[in-house]
Amino acid sequence: MTQVALASKNLRVGVFALLLALGMLGLGYAAVPLYRLFCQVTGFAGTTQRATASDADIAARLAQSAGARTMSIRFDANLERGMPWTFQPKQVTDTVQIGQRDMAVYVARNNSSRPITGSATFNVEPEQAGAYFNKIQCFCFTEQTLQPGQEVDMPVLYFVDPKALDDPNMKDVEQITLSYTFHEAEGPAS
Repeated sequence: MTQVALASKNLRVGVFALLLALGMLGLGYAAVPLYRLFCQVTGFAGTTQRATASDADIAARLAQSAGARTMSIRFDANLERGMPWTFQPKQVTDTVQIGQRDMAVYVARNNSSRPITGSATFNVEPEQAGAYFNKIQCFCFTEQTLQPGQEVDMPVLYFVDPKALDDPNMKDVEQITLSYTFHEAEGPAS
């Protein structure tokens, strides 16, 4: 093999290795949004579904025609370590008819002397219930800014999809836990 052919071959291997490394770096950055999208679509890892009011109306009609059973919903509230808020549900449990819209209210209070913007992450347990727990409106969809000493009610409008009744993995589920954790948002409070 000549020097020119060897140099050309080495250049191709180097370019291929560089492109492979850049591709892997790109996948590393895309992994979090892709995983989040996967969880939202499938309900994997207890990720709840986002619904519209018309989705809720359809679910309610399906539930009425099926004579849907009831489900206990437990509400859980947590704060990231160092977050100077008080955060709790107004009601710890509720019993809802599957397919019917219901509302839960959480209360948050900023106990600090400065404005704080918080962002809520959420989860549903058991995990298989995430595909059927639909939120129509939620404080968790946007960041929340509380002024010093400010206390606010934060509602969540939700329903449990009647399709849960057809899932054998949901057969023995009697209670769903909706859990939120508030974190201080990155950057200055707005």
